[in-house]
Amino acid sequence: MIPLKDTISSRTYPYVNITLILLNFGLFFYELSLGRELGRFIYTYGLIPRRFFLYAYQESGLGARYLPFLTSLFLHAGWVHLLGNMLFLWIFGDNVEDRMGHFKYLIFYLLCGFCAGLVHLYLNPNSPVPAVGASGAISGVMGAYFILFPHSRIITLVPMFFFLTFVEIPVFFFIGIWFLFQLFSGTASLMFRTAIRGGVAWWAHIGGFLAGMILVFVFARRRPRRRFYYRW
Repeated sequence: MIPLKDTISSRTYPYVNITLILLNFGLFFYELSLGRELGRFIYTYGLIPRRFFLYAYQESGLGARYLPFLTSLFLHAGWVHLLGNMLFLWIFGDNVEDRMGHFKYLIFYLLCGFCAGLVHLYLNPNSPVPAVGASGAISGVMGAYFILFPHSRIITLVPMFFFLTFVEIPVFFFIGIWFLFQLFSGTASLMFRTAIRGGVAWWAHIGGFLAGMILVFVFARRRPRRRFYYRW
């Protein structure tokens, strides 16, 4: 299933969401320009659990320890990784920004990414593999969307035998299936410790999603109540 758009229009222009997408693309093109230096760049700015806990016992400063929580959110491991993340951010982010306001949405996005990184670190403390990607923060955006727009539908491209068809899928079903897949895969990664060898940081997705479902009650603005008048 490939999501294409939702059925809810945003009332305001999503300046922050579009800026985040452009930043991700811009930094990815910068990654492509690095050539042989890319590995060192990813190792420096990616979120590495083993290094994080090692720095806890060294005088490395807070910047060296916590900066990757931010920088890792804007780095990606390839075109598929980038395009998949940006598609989900494009679909779900504008409406969440609309309900939160521009500045609050930015803080919310970064906090969800931070929470996602923490969950990944503490469930994979010995991993030397850099974690990169915006998916933890985007999972938080999806968690907020799930709470704010429970009656929305997602227009999805679905393969039917040899054909492709467009289907409107209730957001409860679409995101629910997505979350169950993350949970199943995350549990399997803990059982077989696949995260240590690299791959998908499933628990970052789960942590970001749950953080988004909680933080949305702090950041989202209440909908104005409709006022009813009687004509005399």
